[in-house]
Amino acid sequence: MEQSSHFVYILKCKDDTLYTGYTTDVSRRIRAHEEGKGAKYTRGRSPFELVYQASCPSKSEAMQLEARIKKLSRKRKMQLIYEYAGGDT
Repeated sequence: MEQSSHFVYILKCKDDTLYTGYTTDVSRRIRAHEEGKGAKYTRGRSPFELVYQASCPSKSEAMQLEARIKKLSRKRKMQLIYEYAGGDT
């Protein structure tokens, strides 16, 4: 049975790059990244800061959102993060 919560998240890496991913458990996934068991991209780039998180009702919707975010420019991703943090545009 599939879990009801699906998340898209953005991590800010120690080298100031951004990593976007999908998971059903954000805390577990960040731990995996920190232990070097996450995506190859994040290995050696810890520590991480969770700068964006969105909940989606289905895996399909979460993966579509992840794909859309990954296609954004860095400038647009930073704007998304700023808005998520409660900033004004």
